[in-house]
Amino acid sequence: MLQFQSGSDNCNCTPEYLFYCRLVAGVMYADVTSGLGKIPAPVSHDEFRKRQADFCDSLGGKSIAIITNNPTSIRSRDTHYPYRFNSYLHYLTNWDEEKGVAVFYRQGNEWTCRLYVKPRDVAKEIWSGRVLGPEGALEGWPVDETDSRLNLETSMLELMDGADIVYHVTGLDEDVDKIVADFNGDLSDPRVYLDDMRVIKSDSEIELMRYSGELAALTHIEAMRRCKPGMGEWHLQAIIEGCFLYHQSEWAYTSIVGCGDNATILHYTDNKSIMNDGELVLIDAGCEISGYASDITRTFPVNGKFTEAQRAIYELVLKAQLAGIAACQSGSPWSDMHHATSRVLAQGLLDLGILTGTIDDALGDDWNGPYRQFFMHGTGHFLGLDVHDVGGGRQGDGVPERILEPGMVVTVEPGLYFGAWREDIDIDSKWKGIGVRIEDDILITESGPIVLTEKCPKNIQEIESLIGTI
Repeated sequence: MLQFQSGSDNCNCTPEYLFYCRLVAGVMYADVTSGLGKIPAPVSHDEFRKRQADFCDSLGGKSIAIITNNPTSIRSRDTHYPYRFNSYLHYLTNWDEEKGVAVFYRQGNEWTCRLYVKPRDVAKEIWSGRVLGPEGALEGWPVDETDSRLNLETSMLELMDGADIVYHVTGLDEDVDKIVADFNGDLSDPRVYLDDMRVIKSDSEIELMRYSGELAALTHIEAMRRCKPGMGEWHLQAIIEGCFLYHQSEWAYTSIVGCGDNATILHYTDNKSIMNDGELVLIDAGCEISGYASDITRTFPVNGKFTEAQRAIYELVLKAQLAGIAACQSGSPWSDMHHATSRVLAQGLLDLGILTGTIDDALGDDWNGPYRQFFMHGTGHFLGLDVHDVGGGRQGDGVPERILEPGMVVTVEPGLYFGAWREDIDIDSKWKGIGVRIEDDILITESGPIVLTEKCPKNIQEIESLIGTI
């Protein structure tokens, strides 16, 4: 890789030009993931078949189940956002093309999976890309039958005739919704059964998520290495998302790159500000591998050196996160991690003089006391084919308590946010503009939690040694 050196006697280029040369040279990412290895094998057809069987076994009565794909989404006029498949359809069939519909029905005592797909159309394919059609889908996908989407209405009406239950989620496919609207039996939600299946990951799913977590971790390291005052938030976003794409991945959600006060906005995604000397930058960015998401957040000083106040808040959040990870034990209630992190944060806010009173005062009733002014969200969420995955909800959402089990993957992501722009809080000026969140992906096992994103450092000494080293 070419190396560019600012101020060289042999180069007449401007510092600005050299900066962008470094950026362009860096997108090759040749050394970012040298130790990552190959992408794990995808989920096998046998595993998809087992999922289908387990799902069908849970269905009652004379029933059929209809699983549709996501609709396309218009970006502007006649252009669309990049397409992302429906996680339920992917989970059961591995089918990613738009307009796909899977129908599960009985033939005698046996369940059959029929997949409806877009038919071949050369004129359309010239413009929009090749499609497999029914024949191609039957050859390479774990389904019993395939048919053209053009036959959907007639075929589904025949399948629904005599059924007393149709399992279907409305709002995704207008054509299917219209067909199902005339059904006179019971309508039920298939996600009730699928969510319980999806929350426990198989060995193959865990390997994909481990790889996704490692890739995201190494990508965050690259952003740290390239960060310097005067860069834009968008530069770090480009580095991160470019690295994802380079390694046959894509981002699992819109990347958050917020510096200074922007780091105090939980879902800040503008990423349009210049990163100034003395500010912290918070990066919340994860990728997908075969649909399986990672979700990691790191916060670090733009100039490579924490101020005293930044250090105090960062160390408190890190202490809380480690307590939350330790609470991720098989057999423990889902809320334990939230309570563990909340207690550490509340006590720390008291110790720093940001809050007054006792720990009970700070925590309040139902864990909703004054400390929540600065820690507004739950400590984590489930992770899988969706970045906010099914199964557990977020702490504080009022969903029934769930017990952690081996094979679950969750995030642990406490944070503290002191927006200088906020008029609802009264704090010392030294805390204003500080926003810190630290997030890792955690696999629950019988022997304790495993951090899937552990390759990205989070102690202060390691972080400071990385910043701006390229």
